[in-house]
Amino acid sequence: MSALPVTEPDLLAVARRWAAEAANWPVPLRFDPTTRWYARLAADSHHEVWALSWLPGQGTDLHDHGGSSGAFLVTAGVLTEETVSGGRLRPHLLAAGSGRRFGPRHVHVVTNRHAEPAVSVHVYRPALRRMTRYRLAQGRLLVAEVAEAGVSW
Repeated sequence: MSALPVTEPDLLAVARRWAAEAANWPVPLRFDPTTRWYARLAADSHHEVWALSWLPGQGTDLHDHGGSSGAFLVTAGVLTEETVSGGRLRPHLLAAGSGRRFGPRHVHVVTNRHAEPAVSVHVYRPALRRMTRYRLAQGRLLVAEVAEAGVSW
């Protein structure tokens, strides 16, 4: 008799479980007026979980996740995710309760363009080791920086 294959957890489902237990997070949620706040909540051999808070106007650069797949769930507020399509950034609104799964080559920008603070839970598999930041020039992605875990965050 052969062993059953090990199935990886659905990363968006993991984000939903962590969001439902926000009162038990090992790090209290906070908002930083100068920069987007983030904290790693958990890591194991399958994935890592991060909480992020976003005040109005705060956001990321255009970036990937260094080959990691992932998911994120907006737990409060509204975030705008922009992805590259046809050489342009295309916006997608994600309100509280909305989530997104993505593969290892996903490139995006996430921003709080609304008047209220936002909170999101992000899950990555494998854990983030690097992220590449890009700029979009004449419809093409150009590498701006490669950021390493333990150095840049």
